[in-house]
Amino acid sequence: MFVFFFFILFTPGVSEFICTSSDLEMSYTLCDSTAHAFTFNLTPCSTMNKSVWKAALTWIPRNDIHFLKIVFNVWYDGAKALLWKELLCSGADDEYSVCGTLKGETLVSAFDIKGSRINFPKGNYSIVVQGFSDDSENNMLICLNFTMIVKQDVF
Repeated sequence: MFVFFFFILFTPGVSEFICTSSDLEMSYTLCDSTAHAFTFNLTPCSTMNKSVWKAALTWIPRNDIHFLKIVFNVWYDGAKALLWKELLCSGADDEYSVCGTLKGETLVSAFDIKGSRINFPKGNYSIVVQGFSDDSENNMLICLNFTMIVKQDVF
């Protein structure tokens, strides 16, 4: 079964439903105070499927993207489970399509999320994804707060 989900983020603080299935439920909010023009597609809506999740992103950034550091904070049932930081754009020899996007341009990108290969234990996950335009993490470009509820164990 192939399922396609689409969502648009415009207003901060408003919770938007992404998808639901027998084993997974996902939603999100913007966690910064400024509205965004942002869309995100994710397939499939399942933790049972061992294939990679496919994602597509459309975003109109409020600043030029010459430097981009992404920070992932993951909590599992209220306990911090993961902190991961990745430098996507440094201004030199950048390999990602997001790099070099100018303020007001429409960024369109497709990518794989390999986390779907992980057996997620049943429970509640909070995933905060922040994008910064500096290494000191003072100038935030975007902030998304995803809620993921895994309804059953995959064992």
